[in-house]
Amino acid sequence: MPGRIRRSDVDEVRSRTDIAAVVGEQVALKPAGVGSLKGLCPFHDERSPSFTVRPAVGRYHCFGCGVDGDVISFLMELDHLSFTDAVESLAARINFTLTYEDGQPQQDTSNRVRLLEANRLAAEYFTAQLRTPAAAPGQQFLTERGFDEAAAAHFGVGWAPKSWDALTKHLKGRGFQEAELSAAGLVSSGDRGVYDRFRGRLVWPIRDLTGAVVGFGARRLLEDDQGPKYLNTPETAIYHKSQVLYGLDLAKRDISREHRVVVVEGYTDVMACHLAGVTTAVATCGTAFGADHIKVLRRVLGDEASANGEVVFTFDPDAAGQKAAVRAFAEEQRFSARTFVAVGADGLDPSDLRTQRGDAAVRAMVEAKHPMFEYMIRRVLDMHDLDAVEGQVAALEAAVPIVATIRDDNVRPAYVRLLARWLAMDLPTVERAVRRGRNRPARADPDRRPSREQEAPTRPPRPPASLRSLPDDPATRLEREALMMIVQVPHLVGGDLIRRSTEVGFHNATLAVVRDAIGSQLAQLGGAGWLERLTAEVPEPIAPIVQELAFLPLPVRASQEEQLARTAKATVASLVDRHLLRQKADLVRQLQRTEGAADAERLRELRQRLVGVEADRRTLRGV
Repeated sequence: MPGRIRRSDVDEVRSRTDIAAVVGEQVALKPAGVGSLKGLCPFHDERSPSFTVRPAVGRYHCFGCGVDGDVISFLMELDHLSFTDAVESLAARINFTLTYEDGQPQQDTSNRVRLLEANRLAAEYFTAQLRTPAAAPGQQFLTERGFDEAAAAHFGVGWAPKSWDALTKHLKGRGFQEAELSAAGLVSSGDRGVYDRFRGRLVWPIRDLTGAVVGFGARRLLEDDQGPKYLNTPETAIYHKSQVLYGLDLAKRDISREHRVVVVEGYTDVMACHLAGVTTAVATCGTAFGADHIKVLRRVLGDEASANGEVVFTFDPDAAGQKAAVRAFAEEQRFSARTFVAVGADGLDPSDLRTQRGDAAVRAMVEAKHPMFEYMIRRVLDMHDLDAVEGQVAALEAAVPIVATIRDDNVRPAYVRLLARWLAMDLPTVERAVRRGRNRPARADPDRRPSREQEAPTRPPRPPASLRSLPDDPATRLEREALMMIVQVPHLVGGDLIRRSTEVGFHNATLAVVRDAIGSQLAQLGGAGWLERLTAEVPEPIAPIVQELAFLPLPVRASQEEQLARTAKATVASLVDRHLLRQKADLVRQLQRTEGAADAERLRELRQRLVGVEADRRTLRGV
């Protein structure tokens, strides 16, 4: 195995990687002030975006949970990678060959990279097999559902041969070991040794947000196949079924642009929707739609409290589909976006709907969506005989818990009125029932996930120091703004002005620590590693302050460099001028005390110093 990655190579990978592109694959980022992008933090649940990326300095910072770092730490935290794995992944992304401290170029790659490569080659193998005569059952299945060769190629659909170990032999021939194939979830082990996990099945590649293949879903087609109808990759180091959504790599840009996502139930439903023009469709992969899926979608949606986004669910009319609807409703209020349910004509799913009635019918199904609360209430009412008084009362009791869960004080009364109308009951009766329902303790349900209010906090502990914890008096405000300029654009402030700013007295002791850290780095102002060096110079509790200073929005766009330079210099000059004014006031007081004395030499010295201070102030005004 090679040694540690050479430090200069790490720095090169960090500087050449576009952090906005890497983060943007996981988080919907929007411009937020000068040189900043903002989105929902991927490391904790939030409704308003506080996660900021500064591409110019290659850093990110969350003002909500305090997490910060560079593009390497982002991958380490989000994908649970080691430092080496993260660097090697980024190096592969930019086609950079790493050299290790033993002098050897990169040969052995990280476990994660190997697993991704094995899955990529498996996907290529499966797609090639779909074009062979042996794949006739798979070809027929696709044709019957209106998917031609171009559609299959677009979604990467393939065929796993009905062979004991065809894929295993193929990948061994490409240099992979059995242990690697097992770790990738591509093979299984039995009494006869290692064999292909997917055999005689139509296969869909499951990709992460970056487009990398992390697993597969496979459908049974052969009559002698005794396995489950759908077989998925097991949990691996790169595949976590509760966090992946089929089609999200293709849909993410349109989801972010349209602020809408359509959640369907199967791979062919995703294909049908996309081909029909509903390009924001995704599906879960062998598991129920849950909290982790919501976190992923909220980041891609940019699902903040003020967003006008939409989440549209489609459910099959069978028992499994209705059970899925109940589960989705249990998680509904984790979204800030409005939630809807779309039901196909005659209960057809999107794939069958497209086959039988065409693309327009799929689009019409999505557009004819119903609000989630309305769908769930009507579903409950349909279970009762509303022509009988007893049925009306029972329906009211069943519907009240649904209406009572509506947190929006504007929406809930509207549904109370609708419920009264649907039940043909007087409004005060329904209002009283809902009021009692809201006051009633929630019934324990072991299968239901806790609401956001009941959850144990997922965010890391707040850093011990924060700009928000500092006083907001004029003196502290000026010190904060001056340090912000020095930390973010030292090249525009200038070395001489920065040096002078480190010699002035600070009103705020916490910010004075940052001032001293800057003073220790005067020989290396700005450039690569500037923020890391400053952070290393301050005590650990003060490090978050440095990060926040680096991510505060600048008052002038970075593209307007001349204006930004004037503003930056003027701000820091104001800090120095404040110090000079203090010196002037002190000298004036000393002069007043000395004028009655006979010490002419002392008077002359004080007056000269006063003239010098005024000269300094005039110079500053010319900065």
